[in-house]
Amino acid sequence: MAQKVAIIGAGVSGLASLKCCLDEGLEPTCFERSDDIGGIWRFRDIPEEGRTNVYKSVITNTSKEMTAFSDFPFPEDWPNYLHHSLLLEYLRMYAEHFHLGDYMRLKTTVCSIRKHSDFPATGQWVVCTEKDGRQESAIFDAVMICNGRYAERNLPLDSFPGRLRTENL
Repeated sequence: MAQKVAIIGAGVSGLASLKCCLDEGLEPTCFERSDDIGGIWRFRDIPEEGRTNVYKSVITNTSKEMTAFSDFPFPEDWPNYLHHSLLLEYLRMYAEHFHLGDYMRLKTTVCSIRKHSDFPATGQWVVCTEKDGRQESAIFDAVMICNGRYAERNLPLDSFPGRLRTENL
């Protein structure tokens, strides 16, 4: 039986993780709280709460050859440095080409992740989600957190002993 993997976030890292899980014969489920893939590359005039946007005119600072997934090159006729809308289009093409949408749950918020009661024996996790006001939980063998570095920060400072140095927070 294939191991079940929860992937949180459908941006670049989430899509790559989803594809790699499928390549390895795992059974992934990707949870994305918004209504679309792309993460930071999905521009909105009014950013969603808790999510950072690229700005309207942003262009990548890495070439398409260095940015592309190794198994899915950019179209040759695209510019070398891409406007964010082209990068988002590329991510959509990638997801469609590899049928990643079949494994995604859009508009689904991950509320919590906790160790299963028999974690020491199984290594399993309980992932609680919410969609349309309905909560549910499922058990996974692994969890990949791919919500990006621009999500709301969570500093569990009470959990760590020692002196607090806040100059970089």
